[in-house]
Amino acid sequence: MNISEQHIDEAVQVLRQGGVVVFPTETAYGLAADARNEEAVQKVAVLKGRPEEKSFPILAASREMVEAVAGIPRGLERLASKHWPGPLTLVLPEMGELSSGVVRGGTVAVRVTSHPVAKALSEGLGAPIVSTSANRSGEEVCYSAACVRGQLDEGPDFYLDGGELEPELPSTIVAVDDYGYPEVLRQGSIEI
Repeated sequence: MNISEQHIDEAVQVLRQGGVVVFPTETAYGLAADARNEEAVQKVAVLKGRPEEKSFPILAASREMVEAVAGIPRGLERLASKHWPGPLTLVLPEMGELSSGVVRGGTVAVRVTSHPVAKALSEGLGAPIVSTSANRSGEEVCYSAACVRGQLDEGPDFYLDGGELEPELPSTIVAVDDYGYPEVLRQGSIEI
């Protein structure tokens, strides 16, 4: 992936100023925004044409960053230890200063990313980032920056172009059920 440190730094500045960044992830191109910034998260929702009642998942650079904004229930502790960083999204009780656009019913969907660009963005910002696919709601997922431009036009504030991506399965999503046991909400690239 040929994304320079300078481009990452520029993207982080855009995130700090409440902007939206297009970036490559483990699975497809995504939209990033500061997960604490209400206006930035709202901008992502408008770009995607996504209903307000649907919340966005977030990415963090480290488990410590997750624990600053969410609690990890005992029933999910083992999965987090085994699969983070990686394509495992956990639905956790929210405990930090996050935008209402990423919280639903007191919970937040979060993962610790293994992707170098996503990790650098979150690390540079010093906070979790919104990470949702960079496409209009209901339209095809994008594996190139050109596809994103075709769908979202000039909406995003900054593009990190990592070239054409190989399509991968999305992350596996797990929550806890009413009894505190893991419950798979979406089977993805990690089989649970």
